[in-house]
Amino acid sequence: MPLTKVELSRLRDLREKKNRESAGLFVIEGEKVIGELLAAHYPLLEIYATAAWFNAAPRAAADARSVQLITPEEMARASHFPTPASVLAVGKITRPPLVHGTLNHGLTLALDGIQDPGNVGTLLRVADWYGLDRVVLSPDSADLFSQKVINASMGSFARVTVHTQPLAEALAGCTAAVLGCDLQGAPVHALTPHQNAVIVIGSEGRGLSAAVQAGITQHVTIPRYGHAESLNAAVAAAIVCDNLRRVAPQR
Repeated sequence: MPLTKVELSRLRDLREKKNRESAGLFVIEGEKVIGELLAAHYPLLEIYATAAWFNAAPRAAADARSVQLITPEEMARASHFPTPASVLAVGKITRPPLVHGTLNHGLTLALDGIQDPGNVGTLLRVADWYGLDRVVLSPDSADLFSQKVINASMGSFARVTVHTQPLAEALAGCTAAVLGCDLQGAPVHALTPHQNAVIVIGSEGRGLSAAVQAGITQHVTIPRYGHAESLNAAVAAAIVCDNLRRVAPQR
């Protein structure tokens, strides 16, 4: 069945955050990322695909409940990319609430004003790789449901629990260690064991916000041996997570 003008207009509108929030929906495009979401049983409401996708990804197609077959020309009109993929899907925006006291248990990655979508997506991959229990995303970070964030996460978007909440509010009353990444902190290699901890990463340009700084219980830094001004936020998070995992007691 051909795409209607209404369907096409809606898919295009979902490129913009304000339209995503209004509709409570997001759109995602690409063979690999949609295959990852289907493999993780992420609930996709609608899938639109060309015949090429069915032929190239029969296993992913088998995982999909229902798929609307469209032509390459229709995909080109609906696509968010200069070079269209062979499949796109629509999902429902869901934001699980952060229950008070949750951060007291397990390992949490908290992102303070990380505005680059590629960094946010890569940070989800870091959390997924190190088996962290959750990610808390500040509202002034990049939109979790943007195409760039989801693509950069390489499927981790579907496997990591993400809460969106002001970090100062989330950290209030937290009894776990709250580790803030900072140039003036103690060397990360000297981290003491923490079974329950929150790792807070600020933006590369601004660092940790003043409101979040108030909730930090220990500042940690990654020793610099060369001359680079700073590390990418995702690289810094991975180094801290790796050191914390090496010293943390097994649960």
